[in-house]
Amino acid sequence: MTIIVDDAVLRIERLTLGPYETNAYTAVCKRTGESLVVDAPARAGEIIKSLEGTRTKYILLTHDHYDHTGVIASLRARLKAPLATHEASSWQLKKSPEILLNDGDSLKLGTHEVKVLHTPGHTPGSLCFRVGSYLFAGDTIFPGGPGHTDSPDDFRQIVASITGKIFLLPGDTLILPGHGEATTVAKARQEYTIFASRPHPPGLSGDVLWASG
Repeated sequence: MTIIVDDAVLRIERLTLGPYETNAYTAVCKRTGESLVVDAPARAGEIIKSLEGTRTKYILLTHDHYDHTGVIASLRARLKAPLATHEASSWQLKKSPEILLNDGDSLKLGTHEVKVLHTPGHTPGSLCFRVGSYLFAGDTIFPGGPGHTDSPDDFRQIVASITGKIFLLPGDTLILPGHGEATTVAKARQEYTIFASRPHPPGLSGDVLWASG
């Protein structure tokens, strides 16, 4: 468990779980005790322990890949909290989500607002969630590059999601990805600027790094 922030108003913890070292996150409004979970890869008990003493208001799912959904059913049953995700991410779930989210939607977490960004490319239903200066990014963007894409069209779409939505956020916004360490919007913009200045094959997709793609 890694504490991302723990101040007078907000606590965010990262838990790296499962064989693919997927990041789950918990966020707690310190003023009201309301909490949420972002993604549920494995070991539900550890996630629930991170939420002790809080009232879990939402389970948020960034996308429907199995390394992010492994213990969704267990968390829903044990926390009695609604699952919220994009409609395109709901079809693989055994039980439909209680809340369907779209770009521009917002949720309340105590005194905080959770803003929803639809960022397709890695999957059609990929979402990012912004709480203040923190962005839960799932597999849309990582330090050094975008998430994996399966086709050139998907790659163009994920780049459009990143440049047209994530890069519009303040530079000090901390990007909290679905795997690995955090980065900032400012650093990601700089990396992409170098990538965009070079020619690339038209069929680019897969695992692309800004520095070498």
